[in-house]
Amino acid sequence: MFGRLLLLFITVPFIELVLLLKIGAKIGFTPTLGIIVVTAILGASLTRSQGRHTLQRFQQAQREGRLPHAEVMDGLMIIIAGAVLLTPGFLTDIAGFLLLVPPVRAAVRGRLAAALKGRIQIVGMSASSSGSTQPQGQVQERVIKAKVINEDPPDS
Repeated sequence: MFGRLLLLFITVPFIELVLLLKIGAKIGFTPTLGIIVVTAILGASLTRSQGRHTLQRFQQAQREGRLPHAEVMDGLMIIIAGAVLLTPGFLTDIAGFLLLVPPVRAAVRGRLAAALKGRIQIVGMSASSSGSTQPQGQVQERVIKAKVINEDPPDS
């Protein structure tokens, strides 16, 4: 895992630098700088609106008593997209904008869920019809109401 992250942190900036230099040589410094600034502003705006929408879905899931795992994963991906969009570069901008598209996020979420299946166990609280809460996945104990008639054992 460390090797993959190291490779990612070395290759992505290298590719970004090459792309910036090549595109800057083709269209010029000022348009390249303008594209970087516009994508950062547009990315921040889209991140805010997508984040607000995801927060509303999170709150709706909580009101319905559902575990908001999809909404949490979407929120994390939106945060990552926002951070990546603020980073100057064309490759990271493409990745950031893709993460802001809900169908793409759903596909990434599905892949992450498949990759993490069996590694993470989600335990939440579910509300019963009586209003009490209990951990999901556990057997509910049967409660029998009874009245004690005689507390003291008979004398012999």
